[in-house]
Amino acid sequence: SQASAISTCRKRRSATSLKEILAKEELTHDDLVAILSAQVGADIDAIREAAFAMAEREVGTKVYYRGLLEFSNRCRSDCLYCGIRRSNTRLERYSLSEEEMVGVALRCAEAGYGSLMLQSGERRDEPFIAGLERVIRRIKRETRSPALPDGLGLSLCVGEQSREVYERLREAGAHRYLLRIETSSPELFARLHPARQRYEERVDCIDTLSDLGYLVGTGVMIGLPGQTIDDLARDILFFRDRRIDMVGMGPYIPHGDTPMAGYAATFSLRRREQFLLSLKMIAAARLALKDVNIAATTALQTIHPFGREWGVRFGANIVMPLVTPARVRKSYQLYDGKPCLDDAEGACLGCLADRVATAGREVGLNAWGDAPHWGRRREAPVE
Repeated sequence: SQASAISTCRKRRSATSLKEILAKEELTHDDLVAILSAQVGADIDAIREAAFAMAEREVGTKVYYRGLLEFSNRCRSDCLYCGIRRSNTRLERYSLSEEEMVGVALRCAEAGYGSLMLQSGERRDEPFIAGLERVIRRIKRETRSPALPDGLGLSLCVGEQSREVYERLREAGAHRYLLRIETSSPELFARLHPARQRYEERVDCIDTLSDLGYLVGTGVMIGLPGQTIDDLARDILFFRDRRIDMVGMGPYIPHGDTPMAGYAATFSLRRREQFLLSLKMIAAARLALKDVNIAATTALQTIHPFGREWGVRFGANIVMPLVTPARVRKSYQLYDGKPCLDDAEGACLGCLADRVATAGREVGLNAWGDAPHWGRRREAPVE
């Protein structure tokens, strides 16, 4: 339980104060548990300040946009927590046309976004893959400008694919890929997915993406049923051990049309406690991983009206404004309560700029904002 994890953590900290932990260059599992277990206001302030300073030192003072285009909610997978899972028959399915996707990309480039994330449900059929290749090539070609001579930076989030498909999409022009592990615990992973979706295959895909030269992103849900502080600390070590470049984490929020609809947040957490734990995860990841990109996710704003601002204050340096056409937004809800569904298209730009400024950062416009970790990882010899 969380209470026993915190009690154990206090015993471990008898010889090492939080101040000493925050001054360390390399954090251990016990150090991460101590950070994640902090409850006293002064300790949490110290964690926030250390993570904010680490972000400034390692990734700079700018926060970068990744326009989020959810171009299809058709999915072959059946994850037990996900609102667009294959078995959800209450959902109206859609796929945007190539022209719609390119049009959104052009508007993003004109507005100063440096990058775009193309996200969909998981499909592996050839028409889907070939169509995505065409769109990537068009976006790269048609968004070139003096401000963006190489076009928009492109990230993909389209699930588990074969090595050949990853190679094709990389060759087409995508250079980042987000494949969330959701939890680094094989036991927890098995509870979240049907038996045919295997933890080992997810990890193999992450490793393949790294081998192919992608800037690799992954992430976890915070507050899963049965999850412990130790699990969350191991998640951060998983990111480090697999040399992940980009991290996206957010609170677990149930969706009413899934088998997990009835679960309360783990540890019987109230929303405030789950929100605070999510912020501590961002800070702990920043302090442990240093020069990676970390997103202040939309899910943070779902459980707190200023969630993304607080994410930036705790060390995040990426925000993902929603650019999905308004007419289909309500059909792409992975969890209940997703914000910005009724906003006018383009409204996120000014809103998020104000949020970033409130958090003490500035938006880096017309820039890809790749993680320094990616460049250093490619230059460093594999041990």
